[in-house]
Amino acid sequence: MNEVIETILAHRSIRKFIDKPLSEDIVTTLVKCAQSASTSSYQQVCTIIGIEDREKKEKLAELAGNQSYVADNGYFFVFCIDYNRHKIAAEMKETEIKETIESTEAFIVGSVDAALAAQNLSVAAESLGLGIVYIGGIRNSLKEVSDLLGCPEHVLPLFGVAVGYPDAEPGKKPRLPIQAVFHKDSYQSKEETENLLKQYENKTSEYYTKRTGGKRTEGWVTQITASMGTPKRTYMKDFVQSKGLNRL
Repeated sequence: MNEVIETILAHRSIRKFIDKPLSEDIVTTLVKCAQSASTSSYQQVCTIIGIEDREKKEKLAELAGNQSYVADNGYFFVFCIDYNRHKIAAEMKETEIKETIESTEAFIVGSVDAALAAQNLSVAAESLGLGIVYIGGIRNSLKEVSDLLGCPEHVLPLFGVAVGYPDAEPGKKPRLPIQAVFHKDSYQSKEETENLLKQYENKTSEYYTKRTGGKRTEGWVTQITASMGTPKRTYMKDFVQSKGLNRL
């Protein structure tokens, strides 16, 4: 294996950082790495908003569910779907692209572009010895987040990424068996999936039991079915459409 692969395989989320900001050079390098990610049809639908203002970071931490590491990190990035640029480009050429922007396909393209950019940034950060954690919690109060960041129509914040110098060494959570996520030639049978999930339930139960000294013993199957028992952020469809996205 090379260093890139070793960095990717060593990933774990960091939720405690040393009180040390990232330098401007590092921030710029990370954003350039994000920009270098693949983008569908050269559309470049992602915009990254860097949060440097302490009060805004603290407000975002509150809106994300009082997650302290949203405020206490080396730098906080918010990744957005952004078709505002494309709308302006169309106006410059006196062209109408409203229906394309509002399509479900465009929403998927923008979401994928943002995710690819964020993962490039994350791998680059970890290669520099930094730690990262994704923050989906900003979608708890997305209108407030959008207003706070001044996002116009056709711009939708999707998630944040906190980056910084680690002040913790959490254990690496075991992933699903590769056979559960990598199917050859066709989707695997229900029986195969059930067998793999039973093995994974036992493995993750052992992980949590050891990590918490027996305070938590549930495995992944138990954990995930409980957390998904009630839909979350059910306002999202209406809000996304109010931003002029995913209407068609």
